[in-house]
Amino acid sequence: MPESSIGASRIGRAPVAVAFGLDAVLVIAFAAFGRVSHYGGIFGEYGLGLATTAWPFLAALALAWLVTLAWRAPLAPLRTGAPVWVVTVVGGMLLRALSGQGTALPFIIVATLTLLLLLVGWRLLTALIRYFRRAESEAQR
Repeated sequence: MPESSIGASRIGRAPVAVAFGLDAVLVIAFAAFGRVSHYGGIFGEYGLGLATTAWPFLAALALAWLVTLAWRAPLAPLRTGAPVWVVTVVGGMLLRALSGQGTALPFIIVATLTLLLLLVGWRLLTALIRYFRRAESEAQR
């Protein structure tokens, strides 16, 4: 199944906003899960725990969307999902390091794999659903 037929078709503005929003929600969920796992809660001291953990990855996600031109094919797993994932992980880690947050190797590994699953995974699942729906529709003709 060629990617151009499952994710790179013309997309309206609403689906682009939904795709970016979903990416952002998933990055925030990743940060929240990490906060709960390591600190027992998401807000921490002064209520800024989640924001402190999430901002480097959210900033990198925004950069990823810009440098990859993700709005051109927001649902494409390889054309968009993979580069968005890479820029988000690398940029997020660089921003964490610059801001004095931890970048221990186990964290880098977990973040890399988790964000791969989240940022590429939903696009792959969407592409597969669209592919099978289209195949079913064509079979009914």
